[in-house]
Amino acid sequence: QCPKTAIICGSGLGGLADVLNNKTVFLYEDIPHFPRSTVAGHLGRLVFGELNGQTCVCMQGRFHYYEGYSVSMVTFPIRVLFLLGVEILIVTNAAGGLNPSFQVGDIMFIRDHISMFGLGGQNPLRGPNDERFGVRFPCMSDAYEQDLLGLAMESAQELGFVSFTREGVYCQLAGPSYETIAECRVLQALGADAVGMSTIPEVIVARHCGLRVLGISLITNKVVMSYNSQEKANHEEVLHISVVRAEALQKLVTRLLGKLGESTNPL
Repeated sequence: QCPKTAIICGSGLGGLADVLNNKTVFLYEDIPHFPRSTVAGHLGRLVFGELNGQTCVCMQGRFHYYEGYSVSMVTFPIRVLFLLGVEILIVTNAAGGLNPSFQVGDIMFIRDHISMFGLGGQNPLRGPNDERFGVRFPCMSDAYEQDLLGLAMESAQELGFVSFTREGVYCQLAGPSYETIAECRVLQALGADAVGMSTIPEVIVARHCGLRVLGISLITNKVVMSYNSQEKANHEEVLHISVVRAEALQKLVTRLLGKLGESTNPL
């Protein structure tokens, strides 16, 4: 049975794939034309299986522009997933909190995004359009589906996660360096609630293919906003918080997949 749902696991969040039942695992290096994951916290495996009665596939590790890949290579797996029959993409990431009310360990459902990367011309759809995947000028005002967002919020409420669940706008920079204080202040003024180095190119290509998208950011650190602060962003902290909150995220996605099954199965 072809998976209808795909999950992209962000930094330190690959444990989502470990809870699948009846797993079949493919190493990225064994898949033709697939890039390789080079970042700690990204294993580099495509895992097929079942979660809460639903067939799904997990990308245990993603690809980033800062690794040296083009945006077309970063998003190549999305089109592979589409050709496999995937209809829903759940994309997760580790992000820095820009919103002053956010705390480390919060789970933010992405309401919308700002791509500083894309505004600078690095759009994954640049170049000839392949009509087999989608139209030349895809709409992005509905990038993150309201129905999926509603089911995710409902799942969080049922699990008692409301105290650390947020909604917000995700912003992507190219990386791999973390943001300066001045850059963080600019992003905050633009209306961004969290910042990271991934996700948006994947979402653009997913929407181009007609996939339904839910985005989830785990707030793994609060960005530094003051020159008097001694805090420094680092990847080890990101991975540590990801491990701490991984179980909650697994429960949330598991509950959500059950709801997706209920919404698609006839009574």
